[in-house]
Amino acid sequence: MHVSLDEAKKYLRVDSMDDDVLIEGLIATAVILVKEVSRLDSKVLEAYSDIVHTAELYAIVYLYEHREEADHKGLTETMKYLLFPIRKEAF
Repeated sequence: MHVSLDEAKKYLRVDSMDDDVLIEGLIATAVILVKEVSRLDSKVLEAYSDIVHTAELYAIVYLYEHREEADHKGLTETMKYLLFPIRKEAF
């Protein structure tokens, strides 16, 4: 269900292995962001793989491209919009 390193690199248009560790960290961060913003656990998220996949890719790309000046509030707000159809109202 999660974005693979190869898929993330292809989406980012990264050909070298120089940023592999960074990208793997961003993948892990994206997975956590999706869980936290959606307020859903992994089992429930499996049913919404297309939405989750898109949100994970967005987070990975945003964090990669804005490494130095990321607007984390803006990222979180966009993630809320992406995950709105499946987002649980409250914990």
